[in-house]
Amino acid sequence: MTISVATLGFPRIGPRRELKFALENFWSDKSDADALSLAAQGLRAAAWARQRALGADVIPSGDFSLYDHVLDISAMLGAVPARYGWSGGKVGLDTYFAMARGAQGRGQEGGDCTHAIDSTAQEMTKWFDTNYHYMVPELSAGQSFALSSSKAVDEFLEAKALGYHTRPVLLGPVTWLTLAKGKDVAPLSLLDAVLPVYEEVLAQLARAGADWVQIDEPCLVLDLDDEQRSAVKRAYKRLSVNGPKVMLATYFGALGDNLDLATDLPVHGLHVDLVRAPEQLEAVWQRARPEQLLSLGVIDGRNVWRADLDALLARIAPVAAERNLILAPSCSLLHAPVDLELETALDPEVRQWLAFAVQKISELSVLAQALNRGEESVAEALAAARAAVAARKASPLIHDPVVALRLAAVDLDMTRRSSPFATRKIAQQARLNLPSFPTTTIGSFPQTTEVRKARAAYLRGEIDDAAYEQFLRLETAETVAWQETIGLDVLVHGEFERNDMVQYFGEQLSGFAFTRSAWVQSYGSRCVRPPILYGDVARPKPMTVDWWRYAQSLTGKPMKGMLTGPVTILNWSFVRDDQPREKSCREIALAIRDEVIDLEAAGAKVIQIDEAALREGLPLRRADWQAYLDWAVECFRLTASGVGDETQIHTHMCYSEFNDILPSIGAMDADVISIETARSQMELLDAFADYAYPNEIGPGVYDIHAPRIPAEAEMTALLTLAGKRLPAEQLWVNPDCGLKTRKWAEVRPALIAMVAAAQRMRVRGAYDAG
Repeated sequence: MTISVATLGFPRIGPRRELKFALENFWSDKSDADALSLAAQGLRAAAWARQRALGADVIPSGDFSLYDHVLDISAMLGAVPARYGWSGGKVGLDTYFAMARGAQGRGQEGGDCTHAIDSTAQEMTKWFDTNYHYMVPELSAGQSFALSSSKAVDEFLEAKALGYHTRPVLLGPVTWLTLAKGKDVAPLSLLDAVLPVYEEVLAQLARAGADWVQIDEPCLVLDLDDEQRSAVKRAYKRLSVNGPKVMLATYFGALGDNLDLATDLPVHGLHVDLVRAPEQLEAVWQRARPEQLLSLGVIDGRNVWRADLDALLARIAPVAAERNLILAPSCSLLHAPVDLELETALDPEVRQWLAFAVQKISELSVLAQALNRGEESVAEALAAARAAVAARKASPLIHDPVVALRLAAVDLDMTRRSSPFATRKIAQQARLNLPSFPTTTIGSFPQTTEVRKARAAYLRGEIDDAAYEQFLRLETAETVAWQETIGLDVLVHGEFERNDMVQYFGEQLSGFAFTRSAWVQSYGSRCVRPPILYGDVARPKPMTVDWWRYAQSLTGKPMKGMLTGPVTILNWSFVRDDQPREKSCREIALAIRDEVIDLEAAGAKVIQIDEAALREGLPLRRADWQAYLDWAVECFRLTASGVGDETQIHTHMCYSEFNDILPSIGAMDADVISIETARSQMELLDAFADYAYPNEIGPGVYDIHAPRIPAEAEMTALLTLAGKRLPAEQLWVNPDCGLKTRKWAEVRPALIAMVAAAQRMRVRGAYDAG
């Protein structure tokens, strides 16, 4: 039997975020389309070369994207909403980036859209339960599709010219339609219109020389209804003939009750995730047809821990003795940092426990060699892995007995506010004396080039503590004064001292390690460096109180204390895998609780505890939801419940579908919740209205994920839509999210217009009341 190594996808951004800088240069007109194309070609070539050198037998093409792989399929199908003014033919960069980021002005000369445009971006939401964001396809009744991008074939031929025979990757049609949003149409009803385009692409790939194609259908790990199951059968009855052999890739969970469906499909290969669902190995092995090539996702594509190779070999060996196999990461390595070798400043003890994308492919190569040639052929590598696993288990860095005692002392009263919301609201109104439609922002203000340069100079030791603090104080003072000038009601300090909303806190908590180059893509050019949570968590000292106290001294208006919540810190970190996630979350919750109590003691009247990632941690199978929601809500309440009635607790949640978890959001009992609704035209508020959400809510009216500047009339219209769903006395006015990634030239006019929109709504409300 032969064991091969495959990768399902490789990080797109480059080891030093080369894609980010190429994109941002293009968007700011510092480079042209040719320069962007050249940079992308260089990144693809380097990725193919590196994977081959590391021992991968099967290398993907088409996994690279300039923005998002779901958007790539929308472009391939010509699924372009009318508002982008696309003229048909090939979807060019103008239209592609307009769909991703919105557009104002005029398309580039020679592009696929050259008339004046003012178009909002497509909605963006989380890719399954990851921190990656995808662009939601928009479909309408009578939608037609036509092949409008040659990306899949172009990149296969590009690799072929460099000497790499690749396995092209496509997101499957059923998953694409499942993720889409239909306007007056059920997306799956369009399957028969979509499939001819896929068939055409597969035919072109076959003519170009592709013998296999990887089609990703992660929807197969979800709860599927009969219509979805029927769609899967129809799709692969057509796509598995007259083209390359199909490796059907599933990941992020177990096939479960979809196992028979997947193994009965006429596909030539099947990839399964044995990291998220190791228990499914036996069933998949027994159920797969003898001629079906199994791809086993045995190395974690979403976390950073070195694998226990001995344990994996023991599990895989019986299957490897009976059939040919491919060993692979559990999913695309898109979600992993590129290369551990770039990290030269990590604690050596922690560093030896880690594996990034490059190291994960090496681990797969060791496993394959051990199974093909015997373990003695890779004895040294296996011994090193064995030693690292043993060292981690025995390390004194991991466990803190003080933290264990605090956890044991948590009781139910620590997770409850002292009074119900109706009572708290009266106390808060008396203390804050805010107008109707109160205005605020979500936290951060633009991290300008000057801010980033100052931080970099400080980290390099080129400026001392005093000079750096003085710079940050000036930035903060200017931002607070400007907020007062435009008439915002509840202010923020701008967060100029913070590098990232999770990293900033993790750096001040025990149990976390931080990297310099372990970037992963969040969306487009937005990259993050998740902290590495390796041990028990505690707060040695206050983290934000001094900056809050300084900012509050500059104004008589309420200054929000700004914190990141425990569930978000957990979900946006690489989390230890040696204890349950909920235990780690409770440790973080106790640390943030201490900070909340200290902020209140310092005089903070409003404290925001962001839980941007609470929804994204929701398990993919509904049967597992409640257990997660119970401990996630408990952790938020543990963090927020140590304050008095008159202290107003806010929280913020990013792009999410809330409809089916609203009882849990209500159970969080935040006094005010802000959510992202600008792109959905307030549709998300329907769920809050249907649920009769009792607390206050700030629906976002300014889409900060795009450079587009909304006008006052547009935001007034959004607030009017919000007012049709919820009473005015419940509503706050705020942007969708923090302003860190935007430019002041965009933020200033947008926030001025936002305040004007709120004032207009107040006047309208007073008139209506009269």
